[in-house]
Amino acid sequence: MTPSDAQTTTYRTRGGVTVHRQATPCDPEVLTDLVRDVETRRGGVLSSGMEYPGRYDRWHLGYVDPCLELTARGRRVTATALNDRGRVLLPVVAGALEPTGVDFESGPAHAAVTVPEPDPGVFFTEEERSRRPSVFTALRAVIDALSAPEDPNLGLYGAFGYDLAFQFEPIERHIDRDPADRDLVLHLPDAIVVRDRKRETCVRYTYDFAVPAAGGRDAADTRGLPRETEPTPPVVAAEVPDGPEPGSYAAVVARAKEKFRRGDLFEVVPGHRTYARCSSPARFYEQLRERNPAPYEFFFNLGEGEYLVGASPEMFVRVSGEPGRGQRVETCPISGTIRRGEDALGDAENIQELLSSVKEKSELTMCTDVDRNDKSRVCEPGSVRVIGRRQIEMYSRLIHTVDHIEGTLRREFDALDAFLTHMWAVTVTGAPKTWAMRFIEQNETSPRRWYGGAVGVINFDGSMNTGLTLRTAHIRDGVAAVRVGATLLYDSDPEAEERETFLKARALLETLALSEEAPDAAGESAGREADASAERPGEGLKVLLVDHEDSFVNTLADYVRRHGAEVTTVRYGFEPELLDRLAPDLVVLSPGPGLPEDFGMAALLDALEARRLPVFGVCLGLQGMVEHAGGELRTLDAPVHGKPGRVRALGGDLVAGLGEDGVFQAARYHSTYALPDQVKNYRVTAVIDAEGEEPVVMAIEDRESRRYAVQFHPESILTASVGEEIVARALRLARR
Repeated sequence: MTPSDAQTTTYRTRGGVTVHRQATPCDPEVLTDLVRDVETRRGGVLSSGMEYPGRYDRWHLGYVDPCLELTARGRRVTATALNDRGRVLLPVVAGALEPTGVDFESGPAHAAVTVPEPDPGVFFTEEERSRRPSVFTALRAVIDALSAPEDPNLGLYGAFGYDLAFQFEPIERHIDRDPADRDLVLHLPDAIVVRDRKRETCVRYTYDFAVPAAGGRDAADTRGLPRETEPTPPVVAAEVPDGPEPGSYAAVVARAKEKFRRGDLFEVVPGHRTYARCSSPARFYEQLRERNPAPYEFFFNLGEGEYLVGASPEMFVRVSGEPGRGQRVETCPISGTIRRGEDALGDAENIQELLSSVKEKSELTMCTDVDRNDKSRVCEPGSVRVIGRRQIEMYSRLIHTVDHIEGTLRREFDALDAFLTHMWAVTVTGAPKTWAMRFIEQNETSPRRWYGGAVGVINFDGSMNTGLTLRTAHIRDGVAAVRVGATLLYDSDPEAEERETFLKARALLETLALSEEAPDAAGESAGREADASAERPGEGLKVLLVDHEDSFVNTLADYVRRHGAEVTTVRYGFEPELLDRLAPDLVVLSPGPGLPEDFGMAALLDALEARRLPVFGVCLGLQGMVEHAGGELRTLDAPVHGKPGRVRALGGDLVAGLGEDGVFQAARYHSTYALPDQVKNYRVTAVIDAEGEEPVVMAIEDRESRRYAVQFHPESILTASVGEEIVARALRLARR
């Protein structure tokens, strides 16, 4: 490893910054030294200790002394130069920030801007949700100024807090927040060590920047400037607070079960915190990597006395490929958990029990349906696919079932759009996502801060690699807070779910205790691809999709788009004049939590009837149509969420002839229902076909007024055999 081994590359970013990169081979032990440095100075170390073909490879990278830091508190975004090298770059970053908001201020070492709330007079459809003004508006501008396709490593590294989601979803706050808490901390490093375990290489990349100056002056340049930054405060172990009261989590589970019964929630993932001492975050990170390998292992010194150390099992969003050319978006939702066995035979028995559990299968099914829905907002029609279903991943204490989902970004969207459409993952919130987040806000006792958010990197070449902030210790003032949760369904046993949360925390708590004692230790496809030669029944049709705060609406929109229709998605509660302006050929009433009255559906149906517009209702949409026509709704004794049901077709235009002998499988997500004799002015065309269960109405239609509805979810993976055909038929019937 001599200077002659170094390779130098020069390129220019979109914002005019000239980048000089030098790549020098180095010893992998450099990363061990770097971990120790990150304990005392800002920086980060990320690694993957798992090898799953097609999903995860083992890798390791790190940096210390980043030249610049981006933070956000609420809607205030601040860029801070951490040394003289950062001061050279700051004018470019400040120039990118200034147009994105108000109250801009700038000095030699910082620049800040406030991104205002969206103008109430500016209308955003659901497809445009990720472009609503937020701190990501400012972040996108900075990335754009520094973007260049030549480098896969340079980018912004750090952590994204849970509260960032509230800039997109109107969630009322019930938990007190400290205004000084940060929601975003991202570092721009100018020296990165990257170890590729597959190629058995380790390279140190160092960067220098030349920034064009205004007014004809010479360009500012970082070459020759020192890379060091100010040290952060030392970690001093402090008194550990008490953990949660026994039974307190079980009480939250009991409250959630009431929400499931009413149909407000399908699943929800509340959490609670436990605590432990931590006098050395670096030592804890090294031992955690050794004892609990995971796809996303990380150690960040965020400054201001805050550290994040984690071994997360779950990818959040990974984006690869060239921007604007159909980038690949991946996620790997995890749901379904059982403890490890004593040996391989015990593992096999537990895996069989996990795969045989109807509850655990329902958990993952709902997570995957929501995840597919999130992608469908920004991905090419028909490109969202399940490429791995209920795959087993094994960790030091736990066994999980995992799905692997991919999609292709539409050309007008970028990696940040992919990131924002998934915020935050269903596996840490629930379904429907907005209602689950409200429940969490009302029932947790402390703000989540970094838990349930993400860590990773947004690269300047347009790619992204982020993991969910799970199995993570948030260390502050020598105390590690470990937040854990469980995926709750109506079937959940409160005491068992509470036990599961402590099982999940065990690996971190045991490792924290060990680090204090040893201070010297260092699938299946979810839909069918459209045949280019096949009929496209939606060609030329304009479809308005009314979103009732549901977590599957974008997948439903994707199904409609696959058949050639133009779709506009709008949240419920809009003025009827919008119907005249959009002039849809078909209105789709989405599923949703709660009851039709929660969304004022009767008034919308009046407006649709006055305009003689065709209607296709799904789940909640069917319930609203039945009730609007004078029918009666009931509540099931036990809700069915994320479970398959046998549906028998009785005739009509929408479902006749589907399945074998008129019977097919469909996804049920409901607790409210109607019986055939309670339906007025509609023909009942399908019912549930289950021994011992009442003939719950599964489909209705009024051919003359072109109104059709199904109680099940055609867009779910559980309805894969007939779901697309039902959507295609609805489009054909709208034409008639």
